[in-house]
Amino acid sequence: MSEIKEIIISSDKIHTDQYLVNMGPQHPSTHGVLRLLVRLEGEIVHHIQPHVGYIHSGIEKMCEAISYPQVIHLTDRMDYLSAHMNNEAVALCVENALQIEVPERVKYIRTIMDELSRLASHQLWWCVMGMDLGALTTFFYGLRDREHILDIFEETCGARMTLNYSLPGGVMFDIHPNFQKRVKEFIKEFKKKLPEYDQLLTGNVIFQERTKEIGYLSREDAIAWGVTGPSGRGSGFSCDVRKHQPYSAYPLVQFEEKLDTRGDTFTRYRLRIEEMYESMHIIEQLIDNIPEGDYAVKMKGVVKLPEGEFYQRVESARGEFGVYIVSDGKKNPYRVKFRSPGFSNLFALNKMASGHKIADLVAIMSTLDLVIPDIDR
Repeated sequence: MSEIKEIIISSDKIHTDQYLVNMGPQHPSTHGVLRLLVRLEGEIVHHIQPHVGYIHSGIEKMCEAISYPQVIHLTDRMDYLSAHMNNEAVALCVENALQIEVPERVKYIRTIMDELSRLASHQLWWCVMGMDLGALTTFFYGLRDREHILDIFEETCGARMTLNYSLPGGVMFDIHPNFQKRVKEFIKEFKKKLPEYDQLLTGNVIFQERTKEIGYLSREDAIAWGVTGPSGRGSGFSCDVRKHQPYSAYPLVQFEEKLDTRGDTFTRYRLRIEEMYESMHIIEQLIDNIPEGDYAVKMKGVVKLPEGEFYQRVESARGEFGVYIVSDGKKNPYRVKFRSPGFSNLFALNKMASGHKIADLVAIMSTLDLVIPDIDR
């Protein structure tokens, strides 16, 4: 007869070593050439150290050798999903330095383009986040709706992503005769389609289990790390540049800055969905009221800024994008510095993911909506 022995193992006697895992630089969930050095104990994340530089292009240095209008053509190669906002930031910075007042028509067109760009960016973020967590259907739904916006861009701007549409003094071309009609048709249809996003993903029990109370970031930490955009507002940090320093036609429209203090992954996800409703609301207020007039003011062939330092910020799809220009009075900048939202948001990742499982890291990072060329420029 065999003797049954009860073996009790005390948890304080179990020892596991910590080890390092490279997530990237080639990894589908980093959505670009990003390397995360992750220190793990079992499946638990203890520390994350982002490593950038793999696709560094030296854009800021390149700006010192080109003219101000040419600088615009480089900015949409950074955050290519906020291309129009980046272009507009440089144009506004130059216009403010030269004390140029653009026509009202330009302000309306730029703002509509901003919000269409925000919608297209959030649509791509939504379909990719679902795919990161195993919901492949979202990818097809999001791309289906985004194509309509890209078609509108192509008809007016001649490009679908890197638009190069804003320039100092106005926009490159006037809007296409079909522009207002197509935008209104898209808004009407997308208002019916957006609730499907909630049906497919937001209300999914598995999705909620993987995102609620995961990746918490407090308001104080969001401010300390400079986290802006929906990622910062999901922690209760009021940081919408459109509200705090309105530009273009934003002073003329009514919209709500979506805020929540819960600070978890699900909250950051939810705020981006709500922002899409607000973007449509902004467009609806402007699309039938675009003033008649010129689409640009006449500028000199060579643009020279007065000596000094100039800064302009805008609200991109990922947060505050800033342009800092130092001018010595010549036709090209003496120094250019960009404030990209993705860089600050990325380095708060360690604060959000430490203590969670490595599988949660993918979900947390998805709600930051990183675009790597915006970070590694």
